[in-house]
Order: sequence, then C-alpha cells, then structure tokens
Amino acid sequence: VEMMELNDRFASYIEKVRLLEQQNKVLVVELNQARDQEPSRTADIYQEELRDLRRRLEHLGTAKARLEMERDNLAEDLGSLQQKLQDEMTLRLEAESNLAAYRQDVDNAALARLDLERRVGSLQDEIAFLRKVHEEELRELQEQLARQRVHIEVDTSKPDLTAALRDIRSQYEAVAASNVQETEEWYKSKFADLTDAAARHAEALRVAKQEANEYRRQLQALTCDLEALRGSNESLERQLRELEERYALETAGYQDTVVRLEEDIRSLKEEMAQHLQDYQDLLNVKLALDIEIATYRKLLEGEESRITIPVQSFSNLQIRETSLDTKSVSEAHVKRSIVVKTVETRDGEV
Repeated sequence: VEMMELNDRFASYIEKVRLLEQQNKVLVVELNQARDQEPSRTADIYQEELRDLRRRLEHLGTAKARLEMERDNLAEDLGSLQQKLQDEMTLRLEAESNLAAYRQDVDNAALARLDLERRVGSLQDEIAFLRKVHEEELRELQEQLARQRVHIEVDTSKPDLTAALRDIRSQYEAVAASNVQETEEWYKSKFADLTDAAARHAEALRVAKQEANEYRRQLQALTCDLEALRGSNESLERQLRELEERYALETAGYQDTVVRLEEDIRSLKEEMAQHLQDYQDLLNVKLALDIEIATYRKLLEGEESRITIPVQSFSNLQIRETSLDTKSVSEAHVKRSIVVKTVETRDGEV
C-alpha cells in the first residue's frame, strides 16, 4: 500500500513537472507576446502626432509674427501719412491765412483805389471849378478891359494899365496851368501806383488761389489715401483678430490634444511599467520554475540511479528505507526530504 502511495506521489510529481514545463512554455510565449505588443508602436504614433502638432504650432507662431510685423509696418506707414497729412493741413491753414491776408490787402487796395478815385474826382471837380472861376475872372477882366478901352483911348496918360493887366493875366494863367499840370501829374502818378499795387495784389491773389487749389487737391488726394489706408488697416486688424482667434482656438485644441497625448503617453508608460513588472514577475516565476524543475530532475536522476529492479524473483521481501537530504539550488534554499521504499518480490510473493 505504501508502495502504491509512493508510486502515485511520484506519478503526481512527474505530472506536476510536465505541467510546470507547459506553464513555463506558455509564460515564455506570453512574455514574447508582451514584448511585441502595440504600446511601443502606439507611443511612436503619438510621438509623431505630437511632433506634427508642435511643428504646426511653430508655423502658426511664425505666421503670427509675420502678420504682427506687417501690422507694425502698416502702422508706421499710417503714422507717417498722418504726419504728412498734418503737415499738409498746416500748410493749407498757412495758405488760407496768407490768402485771407492777401484778400485783406486787396480789399484795402480796393478801398484805397476808391478813395483815390474819389479824391481824383474831387480834384477834377476842383480843377473844373478853378477853370470856371478862372474863365469867369478872365471874362470879368475882359469886360473890364473892354470897358476901359474908351478910357485908354481918351486918357493916354495911363499907358501902364493894359500892360499890368496883361502881366497879371499871364501870371494867373501860368499859375493855373502849373496847378493843372501838377494836379494831372499827381493824379497820373497815384493812378499808376494804385494800378501797380492792384496788379501786384491780383497776381498775389492768383498765386494764392493756385496754391490753395493745389493744397486742396493734395488734401483731397491725401484724404483718399488716408481713407484707403484706414480701410486696409481695419481689414488687416480684422484679419489679425480672426487669425488670433483661430490661432487661440487651434492652440487650445492642440494643447488639449497635447495634454491628452501626454496623458496617453503617461498611461502607456504606466502600462509598460506594469508589463515590465509582470515580465519581471514572470521571469522570477520562470526562474523559480526552472530551479524547481532542475531540482525535480536532479532528484529523479538521483533516485533512478539508486533504484534497482532485480530480474529474478526472490523468496523474501526486503524493505529498505532510504533517506535523501537534498539541498535546493533555489534562492530560498528550501530543504526537501523524499523517502523511497523499494518492494522486492520473491517467487511471485511480496
């Protein structure tokens, strides 16, 4: 009975060894499969996506910097045009001020001309009046001379009266002619001066009008350019805002994707660490199984060398007990003791 139990135990040990060998093979296969699993390839894919997202972020940053540079350049151009417009407006105000001064001068010249014309008219009236008075005096003198001819013819003792009258008349005519000539010359001189002044003021007024028209034309052109630049600036600012909003949305999406990918990478790393830990545990189990299998094999080989089965029958039954102490080569140094009983038969009897 003990022999049967020992044989059963030995058979169970053999079966256990085979089972452990099969489990070892299965674990080796699982270990190889664990090595070749997808996490590494998935991690590579995520890394590639992450690099692509980073490249796109760099491109967007470069585009944003370029647009900001263009916006700054347009702002500088707009500032220079505004400064130029301010200068032109200052020049226009100066031209308008000069034009107002010229107009004032023209008005003053017109008033002076009217005054001179009035004075000329008064002088002409005065000359006419003096001529009339002169003619009246001459007529009176002629009448007096006519009345005195009789006395001259009768009274020959006064020969100097006619000569005196003639001298007075000649002197008076000379004075009147001189006054008329001086008045006409003064009038002509003043009229020439006023004509020259009016011509000069008219030329200055014409030049001022031309300058004002030119300034007005330049102002209109600059106003059109300013409006166009304002429109362009508003359009560029609107495009920049849209790009910034889209960039912010894409950046937020990319950041979410990066966070998600980093979370996936972290989970993959944890999973890989768990796989490595499982792999290490499997290696430890495999090592323990290899040690246990080697121990069993060594025990079996030792027992096979010590078990002898006789060819002929014996008449008596000898039972020997053999005690084997085996030191395990495992790291735990487990001490095992196996008792093997040999049953001998003789003449077919136990």
